[in-house]
Amino acid sequence: MCRFFRDKHDDMKPNDNIIEPDNDVVITPQEEIDKNDEAVELLDLNINEIIQVDFPDNQYYKEETEKKQIVLHHTVSGQGVDGDISWWRQTADRIGTAIIIGWDGKIYQCFSTKYWAHHLGCKTSNNTALNKGSIGIEIDAWGALLKHNDKWYPASWDDNLKKHIPNVTVKPIQNVQEYPNGFMGFYAYEKYTDAQIDSVRKLLKYWNVRYGIPLTYNEDMWDKSSRALSGEPGVWTHVSFRGNGKSDCHPQSELIQMLKSLA
Repeated sequence: MCRFFRDKHDDMKPNDNIIEPDNDVVITPQEEIDKNDEAVELLDLNINEIIQVDFPDNQYYKEETEKKQIVLHHTVSGQGVDGDISWWRQTADRIGTAIIIGWDGKIYQCFSTKYWAHHLGCKTSNNTALNKGSIGIEIDAWGALLKHNDKWYPASWDDNLKKHIPNVTVKPIQNVQEYPNGFMGFYAYEKYTDAQIDSVRKLLKYWNVRYGIPLTYNEDMWDKSSRALSGEPGVWTHVSFRGNGKSDCHPQSELIQMLKSLA
């Protein structure tokens, strides 16, 4: 994760609730839930299973802001979220996302989704406004891969060579999604697990009811989008805001199928 954010979130910025069980989730009286078919969907998001991270208040902005967008990221790191969270704790720039989803689908919450941190790094005048108005989700995954001796390894930036090279210090990646025509300059990525995709689904359904964020599938979310950059409400990816130079998230068919199912 240390290298991940320097490379991927140039100026992204962030413990109270995604869902803080005491405040954010238990907000709808049972009679109201019964009246709302969408709210019933919340019941498959087990709030008690969300892991609350001990995250310092000075690592995010404890300012309540209106939420209009949800942005999907991936961590560019190996299995386990501890390194990612540890790196956030060490930065002074209030970089992070409210939620990280582990390889096994477990949901980790660093701070309340009603607050905000930097996670976009847009080179636009409305960068701060976009960060304030969006909820970021990190999916724990290596991201882009490069082939070495017929095996796929995480792509790692080499400052001396000024290019990405295969990180052969880790085991070859087995869970591979290949893109014959390429995506953002790479031809393969570590796949998001079914458990991760399902956790994303549950969160999106919750936030749709909690904040009114629309879940209409955005076909242009896999490239830089003027609609995303204008602050148009909906579900987007980091690529939607940055285009080339960012590759999260990649258009895995299972992820797309899930997103389309929400519309």
